[in-house]
Amino acid sequence: MIRAIKQFFDDQLSPKGGAAPQRHTLEIAAAALLFEVSRSNRDADEKEREKITALIKRQFSLSEEEAETLLNLAEQEVNTATSMHQFVSLINDNWSQQQRLQLVELMWQVAYADDRLNDHEVHLMRKIQKLLYIPHKKFIAAKLRARDE
Repeated sequence: MIRAIKQFFDDQLSPKGGAAPQRHTLEIAAAALLFEVSRSNRDADEKEREKITALIKRQFSLSEEEAETLLNLAEQEVNTATSMHQFVSLINDNWSQQQRLQLVELMWQVAYADDRLNDHEVHLMRKIQKLLYIPHKKFIAAKLRARDE
């Protein structure tokens, strides 16, 4: 099943000419972190899943079907991963601070999707902020932008 999803994803989303594996992997890593935020509050609801789908659809210019496939693949990766480190490392190695900050803002949007923050979400966000080397001032500004959106 997972092989079929990956094949679909490669066929539908991968640009031609060698950049495919990196783009594909980075999109999965970003979606996995978004999924981790929704999963952190232990009462994830459909609002958060819909929010993630909309965010990755917009962020990566995907169709609804492609965004759902990406999210399903990211969810599978999260469920088999032993830590977030593999996702964070890929992003740190390949994205600028501005791109990482944009991801953090998207993560805050997921956290706010159900109109409340809980301690688990805040704790996870602080942990990821440090792992992605986002300065505290920019981290808080991203939080406020996401809250106000």
